[in-house]
Amino acid sequence: MTALPPGVRIRPATQADAAAGAALHRACWQEAYAPYADPGRLTEATADEADWESRWRQQLAAGPPRQLAVHEGHGLVGFGVTGPCRDPDLAHADELYALYVRQAWWGSGLGQALLDAVLGANACSLWVLEDNARARRFYERNGFVTDGSRELYERLGTWEVRLVRSALSTVVLFSNS
Repeated sequence: MTALPPGVRIRPATQADAAAGAALHRACWQEAYAPYADPGRLTEATADEADWESRWRQQLAAGPPRQLAVHEGHGLVGFGVTGPCRDPDLAHADELYALYVRQAWWGSGLGQALLDAVLGANACSLWVLEDNARARRFYERNGFVTDGSRELYERLGTWEVRLVRSALSTVVLFSNS
């Protein structure tokens, strides 16, 4: 498990986190997607605060559980959530639905700690913006590879690709001495 940055803890999200979680999610989209998404579509997609909060409330009620990264002085700074894969050809795997960290925390190890907390060593798939080299490198360091699947993410007007990984295994070496 990756060490957390000082002052940060990871905990399950609750309904009481819906408003702050939705605000965090919107801010992360604005920070992470601005270089890649059509600006008008990104603005439109993140404009309706009430809709984001409503969706967070619904998703918190229905599951799967979300894990929040909370800093003692800055509040919510990241979140992650995995669940059953929605792609029929990968029904055996988990899917990383979301992994977001505020830009000020990029490179701090927080994204890795969240990924470890929500996924562990499980087989998994995810969709990532094709042009987001930073995110793709992060996932590749965690055993993900592109599988050739690509689709237009209409909401943001940009392409995304699917990455997959097999379950990570731990190698145990035994000695006769």
